[in-house]
Parts: sequence; C-alpha cells; structure tokens
Amino acid sequence: MKAKLDTFFKYLFDYGNYETVLIGLRNTLVIAVCGLLIGIVIGSFVAALKVAGTRNRVVKMISYIGDAYTGLFRGTPIIVQLIIFHFIIFRGSGINTLLEAVIVFGLNSGAYVSEIMRGGILSVDIGQTEAGRTLGLSFTVTMVRIVIPQAIKNVIPTLGNELIALTKDTSVAGYVATMDLNAAFTAIAGATYDYLVPYLFLALVYLILVILITLLIRVVERRMRKSERR
Repeated sequence: MKAKLDTFFKYLFDYGNYETVLIGLRNTLVIAVCGLLIGIVIGSFVAALKVAGTRNRVVKMISYIGDAYTGLFRGTPIIVQLIIFHFIIFRGSGINTLLEAVIVFGLNSGAYVSEIMRGGILSVDIGQTEAGRTLGLSFTVTMVRIVIPQAIKNVIPTLGNELIALTKDTSVAGYVATMDLNAAFTAIAGATYDYLVPYLFLALVYLILVILITLLIRVVERRMRKSERR
C-alpha cells in the first residue's frame, strides 16, 4: 500500500498533475453551483405557472409545457441528457464542453427545483398573495417580490440537498470530455495502473465537499432565522 501511495503522490506532485485535479475541482464546483442557480430560476418560473391556475389559456398552455419539461428531465438519466445535448443538439456548434455541462445540469436541476419551489410557494400563507394583489400588484410582481423570496427561505435545506446531489452527479461530466474531479482522478489511475488509491482520494474529496456544503447550508439557515427574529 505504501508503494501505491508513493506512486500516486509522485505522479500527482512531481509531474504537476495536481493542476489537473484543481481544474477538475473548479469545474465540478462551477457545474454544480451554476447548475443550481439556473435550476432555481427555471424552477421558480415553472412552479409559479403551476400554482397560478389555468383560467388563462396562455398560462394553461405554458403550464402544460412546464409539466412536459419536468417529466422529461426527471424521467431520464443525466448521462443520457448530456450525451444527447453533446452529440445531437450542440454538435458542430463549437460550444465549450464546460458550458454544455452547465446548461444540461441547469435544465436537469430546474425540473427538480420546480417541484421543490412549488411546495415552497404553497407553504407561504395565501394571505401574502392576497395582500399583494390587494395593494394593486400584478401576479408576477407579487410572486417575484413577496412569495418566491419567502418560499426560498422555506426550502433552503432541500435546495442544499439538490446542490449536494448535483455535486456528486458531476462525476458523469467526463463522458462529454469535461474535465471534472472524476475525470482527473481517472486519468491518474490510468497512468499509474492503480485504481484503488486514486478512487479512494476521489471519494474523500467528494465527502469533504459534501460536508462543507452541509455546513454552509446550516450557516445560511441560522442567519435567516436570526434575521426573521429581528
């Protein structure tokens, strides 16, 4: 085992491959964080449509499209979505593979966040919406300024879980030639002909990331509770 560790660290530091790992770490965080932010924007929009009612034909039609989008991205594996976008939709476009991954993970996250946000919006007292409409605010303004900010506070722990899931799911980004953590450590494993040590360290890095995200979410929750009390 000591010989395997020596080989791993030698290849990692003596040959400068730690830079590849750092790039993989950066890309993993970019994909996960940007994917969640895109997901929150898309998910909030779709969720607002779902709770808006179906009296207006246009809203009803868009709501159906939102349902189809949610069902499609929740019902298919993320790896299949990545491959379809890379080899079919973005083929020949020259778009950066990292941006491809961010877009796909954002769309995938939006499908899940839409249901999270729908539950969050429904958890906000209906009186908040009625008060906004009574003051002359439109449905859109009421949602954006009053309801959705409160809904996000209610679903922060669930959004934290979504960020953790996205972080771990980025391990499949290498299938479309994106250098993520998994791809970086896989390259080291292939070069050293040893898969045990690199993948143990890969698992350790993911574990540390998840712990840090969990702690960050708890800090955000505590601050929001303090701000509500004030």
